[in-house]
Amino acid sequence: MSTKCTVIITEKPDASKKIAEALSQGKLEKKEKREAFWYELTRDGKKYIVTCAVGHLFVLDTVKNRSGWTYPVFDVEWVPTYTKKGSGFVQKYFENIQEVVKNGDNFIVATDYDIEGSVIGYNVLKFLCNRDDAKRMKFSTLTKEEIIESFANASTHLDFGQVEAGLTRHYLDFYWGINLTRALTLAMKNVAQGRFTVLSTGRVQGPTLKILLDKELEIRKFKPILFWQLELHVKMDGMEVIAIYEEDKIWKKEEADKILEECRDKDATVEDIKKREYKQPPPVPFNTTDLQAEAYAQFKFTPTQTMSIAESLYQAGIISYPRSSSQKLPPVINYEKILKALATLKSYGNFVNELLSKTRLVPNEGKREDPAHPAVYPTFEVADLKKLTAQQKKLYDLIVRRFLSVFADDAIRESMNVILDVNGHKFIAIGKRTIKAGWTKIYKPYLAYEEQVLPKLKIGQVLKILKLDQLAKETQPPGRYSQGSILKEMEERNLGTRATRAEILKTLYDRRYIIGQSIRVTKLGEVVTKALYEYAPRILSEELTNKFEEEMDQVFNGKKRKEEVIEEAKTTLVEILEDFKKKEKNIGKKLLEGLIESRKEERKVGPCPNCKTGELRIIVSKKTRKAFVGCSNYPNCKTSFPLPQFALIVPLGKLCETCHHPMIQVVRKGRRPFRMCINHKCSSKAGWGKRKISVSKFKAIRKNY
Repeated sequence: MSTKCTVIITEKPDASKKIAEALSQGKLEKKEKREAFWYELTRDGKKYIVTCAVGHLFVLDTVKNRSGWTYPVFDVEWVPTYTKKGSGFVQKYFENIQEVVKNGDNFIVATDYDIEGSVIGYNVLKFLCNRDDAKRMKFSTLTKEEIIESFANASTHLDFGQVEAGLTRHYLDFYWGINLTRALTLAMKNVAQGRFTVLSTGRVQGPTLKILLDKELEIRKFKPILFWQLELHVKMDGMEVIAIYEEDKIWKKEEADKILEECRDKDATVEDIKKREYKQPPPVPFNTTDLQAEAYAQFKFTPTQTMSIAESLYQAGIISYPRSSSQKLPPVINYEKILKALATLKSYGNFVNELLSKTRLVPNEGKREDPAHPAVYPTFEVADLKKLTAQQKKLYDLIVRRFLSVFADDAIRESMNVILDVNGHKFIAIGKRTIKAGWTKIYKPYLAYEEQVLPKLKIGQVLKILKLDQLAKETQPPGRYSQGSILKEMEERNLGTRATRAEILKTLYDRRYIIGQSIRVTKLGEVVTKALYEYAPRILSEELTNKFEEEMDQVFNGKKRKEEVIEEAKTTLVEILEDFKKKEKNIGKKLLEGLIESRKEERKVGPCPNCKTGELRIIVSKKTRKAFVGCSNYPNCKTSFPLPQFALIVPLGKLCETCHHPMIQVVRKGRRPFRMCINHKCSSKAGWGKRKISVSKFKAIRKNY
């Protein structure tokens, strides 16, 4: 295309296709070069090119003329992303845009309408188009209708509040990340005779890890207290019901023994019956954090996995933009149109018909708002379920059922407390039942409702006691954070953004600072955090992080200049790093001790099943460089087991139920992790390694691990 035209810049290939197809009024040409593509079309007699990035085409990096690995460093520049290790695939998209923009005399940015999307579009304009401004399309779905409307109503300028706030965040996060990473790494290197590992922390990463460690230390300090509980088993109209003693926890055994003795061989009399009806309103629409937390709770999808799946559904045009803080659904999205479209899917037809029979459609909304996007919702371009992967189907169903539920009636539940008297001692049997299902029948697959329907009873009625149990129990430590609950905690504490929290959590896992679904801080994560807390506490300061978050909001709202916030951040960081350097030797010693200890910890697999006194460890052969499990009592004990190669091996701290050998988790890049015992002769592996294995047998094997 040699004549001048309008170039539309999108964020991802699927989005470019959707936008090109929606805007084309006739011939649509797909042009391919370097194994990447763009589209050329005509609309209202004018020519357009729709091209795409693949996320950020430019990233911040240090200026190369600096000598050595020192800190603080603030000489940075934007460089093409493909110049960084592991990002070479970006180059073909970069070069395609570089080529096609030469034909552009007008430009429209149609990247995702949020801070990151605005930075992506702005950098393409600035560095590849030599422009500082362009028209801006704003949309929350990739449906044809909304794309056309967004195109027709494109603003004449970029949203510079988003651009400036985004650029500010990039500079702050880069300055914090590179300087603190260099400081930590060099502190350890200087006391380790040149041997070192790269250690990192960041503006949000540090405070988040401290939250997790605080929970870890709280659990460690917890001392269980013994208590007793009395369970009364009675027969009510032919059914066995359990009633609990009115004091849920009895702290002295002699008191529990006395009550038990006084109730022995007695009958139970119904002293009182208390009923209470209550309403349970529908849930609120999903924002990003709520969606990530629920997907983790229901499917064990990691937050990054959830966003990847949600992004694919958005690119397909079947859900709205999944990165939103909002818990609100404005009427402009056209509730009725979406509901009628969803009715064409068999699973939802009956629910939709019931909702459409209501006089008004009013969603139950939450408090959180987002100026850019509404809550996450399914669009009227419903999914072709046959084309979705199993994971996409799960997440789509969750989003659809949540959307339908917010329009449904309250659930009405009844609780019934039956107070039983046994020789002057009170026991309480609790019944719960649903009177009106309301929204719960729509969201039922994702609810764990307790239903305990008690029979009709009369005050004064005598019931036969089947047995009375005395149970010895211990108070339990506070629960660890899950990946879902820590995201909610970060949101509550204003740490990070909806777009960055999942990535921060992933970084903590990648750095081996945390492990497990029920998150446990590793020895390395603990040592890094404790060293910083002792010698450089401002690095872990939530208050400091929140301060800059608030200032970035002010940049977004035009109340503060980007340059002002960046300079203030640099000044603060210089103060922190100057103080850090004074204590560098002490910090380095702590970090090195922790690293050595954490590596020993990571290699512990479990007790040796043969010599009984040795400890099995992961060992790497100096000769072959292959990993295997060996006993610490070698050469007196030559017990060893082979390990899968080219994988991360994570000891699980528990034994196989079949052979009682230690269990490990095997993690390979690009594959789903799996669990196994180290014993290659375990009978549970009888079918492993054979060419032909039935699907059912394979699933059974995987389920056991």
